Amino acid sequence: MEPQRRVDIEFGISYGDSIEAARAAIQTVIDSDDRILDGGEFNPNIFVSAHADSSINMLTRVWVNSEDYWPVYFGLFEQVKYAFDKAGITIPFPQRDVHLFQQS
Repeated sequence: MEPQRRVDIEFGISYGDSIEAARAAIQTVIDSDDRILDGGEFNPNIFVSAHADSSINMLTRVWVNSEDYWPVYFGLFEQVKYAFDKAGITIPFPQRDVHLFQQS
């Protein structure tokens, strides 16, 4: 219904990775996509949103014209993965402790 929509995506990085490097990689992707609006109320934002069990989560918020919502949404996931790979940033997987019990 609205002419513009906000895309919210959370990207997880390893605790050992640089928040600044991850933010720069995400920003590079944002800057390279002409469908993402910029300026005034449409400024993109990248925040540290959580210290999760296995990752530092970074919430990325960008504004797009409504017809570009899904292409930008899915495109950001792919392009940020490429940018993280190039920058040496690790996308962690959940860490679980497994305890094996022996029967006696």
